[in-house]
Amino acid sequence: IAEVAAEVYTVERIDELAETARLTLNQLGYSNIVVGRGDGTRGWPDKAPFDAIVVAAGGPTVPETLKSQLAIGGRLVIPVGSSRQHQELLRVVRTSSTDWSKETIGGVRFVPLIGEEGWGAKQQP
Repeated sequence: IAEVAAEVYTVERIDELAETARLTLNQLGYSNIVVGRGDGTRGWPDKAPFDAIVVAAGGPTVPETLKSQLAIGGRLVIPVGSSRQHQELLRVVRTSSTDWSKETIGGVRFVPLIGEEGWGAKQQP
């Protein structure tokens, strides 16, 4: 993504993985990627609105917080499903300040999206 975007913001919930990503990306010469540590379901509100958001973990629903951080015309791609065994890859496009369109791209299986608007620590997907 850093090859085609001016700036990339990524959120990792595990400290060690965030630090490893930060060091690796720096060593590879990517200066346009900012790695943050936190709940990925909450996005990065201070840097919104975004033209695109890609979520690499499957949640039970599309997080409203992420939808609200899209620019008009912005796209969100996220796997969504009621279990680990069945998810659909969705493309959500913000069409106005209050409306979004949704398209199913196909069936997928991702690791669970853990966080406030994903699978809670006590829930078992």
